[in-house]
Amino acid sequence: MFLSAIYRYPLKSGQAETLEASSVGALGLTGDRRWMVVREDNGQFLTQRAWPQMTQIGALHQHDGSLILQAPGMGALHVAVPGDEAPLRGVTLWRDLLQVPDAGEAAAAWLSALLGKALRLVHCPAQRARFLPSGYGSVDDRAAFPDGFPLLLIGQASLDELNRRIGRPMAMLRFRPNLVVEGAEAFAEDTWTRIRIGDTTLRVLKPSVRCILVTLDPASGARSPDKEPLTTLKTFRSHDGNVLFGQNLAADGEGVVARGMSVEVLG
Repeated sequence: MFLSAIYRYPLKSGQAETLEASSVGALGLTGDRRWMVVREDNGQFLTQRAWPQMTQIGALHQHDGSLILQAPGMGALHVAVPGDEAPLRGVTLWRDLLQVPDAGEAAAAWLSALLGKALRLVHCPAQRARFLPSGYGSVDDRAAFPDGFPLLLIGQASLDELNRRIGRPMAMLRFRPNLVVEGAEAFAEDTWTRIRIGDTTLRVLKPSVRCILVTLDPASGARSPDKEPLTTLKTFRSHDGNVLFGQNLAADGEGVVARGMSVEVLG
């Protein structure tokens, strides 16, 4: 087995960056989902589930942690990491209430003009990262702005089997994984508890629960009229009312992962 793809999402619900290698730590891949768009009036986070036009927002992570925003019809905008003096904004991410730095007026104006609503951009410094959902991971595990967990892994064979059942190809990026593994049987990742990629050990915490977001074409933002791949997933990947595809992970310590590295199952 080997690591065949690495994806980073600097902006929650923005476009993916395809990487050849990445450092990995307590918050997952370096620069992954450290930025988030929220409503100005109540701090509620925005997601492609309700805002499919977010599929068109390019967000490029820079070496200093800053961000470059891009979108059709918009000039690119460089956003610096908020400094210690930046005002904190109260935001809501699912059940979590957070106080995180606001990224300033230029980013707010850019996003508001693009999406047609009064919005703000916020950043998650490491010291303000969230605890994982109760019952998962260790007391030291944290996450920035993913839905719940630092990393998401999917086996390529699992997608291949899903596509076979649907009868047409679905892009891996519909499922927004960080790590894609080739060489395993379909859904083999369901049975793993610990794996090693290069010198990085990862713990498998829980299956990923899927929602209407996977019905969006990541390239166009168009929704599948037949609600695929969710329709087919429901026929054979449902458990206790949830549709499951992929596995959530956390890293033990720090390391580096790169495309082509071998993947070893430790437990």
